[in-house]
Amino acid sequence: MAFKPGFDQSPAFNNQGPNTWGGRGAGQQQAGWGQTPQQAQGGMTPEQLQYMYDRPAASTVDTDRMSYEDTIVKTLLAFGVLIVGAVAGWNLPLVVWIVGAVVGFVLALVNTFKKKPSPALVLAYAFFEGLFVGGISGYYNSAFEGIVTQAVFGTLGVFAVTLLLFLSGKVRATPRATRFFLVAIVGYMAFSLVNLVLMWTGVTKTAFGLMGAPSFLFGIPWGVIIGVFVVIMAAYSLVLDFDQIKTGVQRGAPKIYAWTAAFGLIVTLVWLYLEILRILAIIASSQRN
Repeated sequence: MAFKPGFDQSPAFNNQGPNTWGGRGAGQQQAGWGQTPQQAQGGMTPEQLQYMYDRPAASTVDTDRMSYEDTIVKTLLAFGVLIVGAVAGWNLPLVVWIVGAVVGFVLALVNTFKKKPSPALVLAYAFFEGLFVGGISGYYNSAFEGIVTQAVFGTLGVFAVTLLLFLSGKVRATPRATRFFLVAIVGYMAFSLVNLVLMWTGVTKTAFGLMGAPSFLFGIPWGVIIGVFVVIMAAYSLVLDFDQIKTGVQRGAPKIYAWTAAFGLIVTLVWLYLEILRILAIIASSQRN
């Protein structure tokens, strides 16, 4: 095991006598019967033994490993950059937050498939995605005043409840649920792509495409029912994010992978927020009609 620079300079590893730890040369005697306690301990003095006894166990900082605290700090940093981008996007023209959406999507793909996480790329994604989130939030708020505040609190509520359920052990990521989630997410992506094409080609005339169709189930717009299902999927995605963080910390993943966890949380939170925002907009739109 190779120690970090400076670690072997501690008193416990500074004895250069014939019986020091780290191997024995020709003619060196193995510690055993007929030796004094000091010789049996590799020639260390009582002071050196006391130093080793008093020395705290290596922390994640000492070993440069992933920790919950470091992951939280990196997530908050990325979230702060997202907020800065959102404030800018709220006050800038439409073309700016459309550029933010395109660049954010490209950076999301790069960060997803990059083998080793890059802090700069994660923060860049957060900023450009923030431009898009801020711009579309301003658009929705101009059409339905106060809707953004409701979406923000709704997102925080889902996040808090999901985290508490995960910490309590009542919700866990299971192979079966994950397989269902993957099938559902592929199906939803296909539906979203078709819906987008229909909106661009003018086949559907509503603001939300198929999700804004004037059809109801028990008095509830179909768009809301689909949206609630998607919010549940986003909540399970949060569970997968929490599980990934837990696994990384328990297995001693390198510290740099805390950025991967931060990126995953930001992606899921943005997805969750946009879905809740759309649900609220569909409800508000149906009430006007």
